[in-house]
Amino acid sequence: MATQQNAAAAGERPARPSRIGVVTSAKRSKTITVTVAYSVRHAKYNKYTKRRTVLHAHDERGEAGLGDTVEIVECRPVSKTKNWRLVRVLTRAPRETAGAR
Repeated sequence: MATQQNAAAAGERPARPSRIGVVTSAKRSKTITVTVAYSVRHAKYNKYTKRRTVLHAHDERGEAGLGDTVEIVECRPVSKTKNWRLVRVLTRAPRETAGAR
């Protein structure tokens, strides 16, 4: 919180939250569905369990495809469920060729 106060005093915006995840759907126009996986430690048993959250992100140029690892950042609401924006594609998934069946 001290960094936010320092940024506000300097006239800068605080850093926006960003996530790294895998694209699970790229069927909609200008929208991708990103699954972000993380681990949570159980309070009593100290074991780690896998959790995931599904986020809808705005992809203006349609550069992300199914299976790509992407970085998204929080932004103003674009629609009812879209509050994230694609920053960059980190790694691309191998694409299947149309003639190879």
